[in-house]
Amino acid sequence: MKHFYLIIFFFFVSFSYAQSGGSKGNIEGFKLYPNPVSNGKVYISTFENSAKKILVFDVFGTQVLETTILGTELNLSNLDVGVYVLRVYEKDKVATRKLIIK
Repeated sequence: MKHFYLIIFFFFVSFSYAQSGGSKGNIEGFKLYPNPVSNGKVYISTFENSAKKILVFDVFGTQVLETTILGTELNLSNLDVGVYVLRVYEKDKVATRKLIIK
């Protein structure tokens, strides 16, 4: 079990370094709520509030969801309980966050 937690730790560390080393900037005013998600819906808001490309990865780095939203609501009811990595692209900006689904 310790190995599993170690893998998860290195996975999130690698995502954070990949995020900071990129040429794209952070999304201004990025908010993700509620987190942890318990009702199958999460809301993503930004200052620009334009179309957002959403990628969701499981803890092993496998992409489990790719979608585009125009508003703020993202339906995650088809995902299993667990820990995920959420990556949001808005215009030339990107934000990466840990997402927990209960």
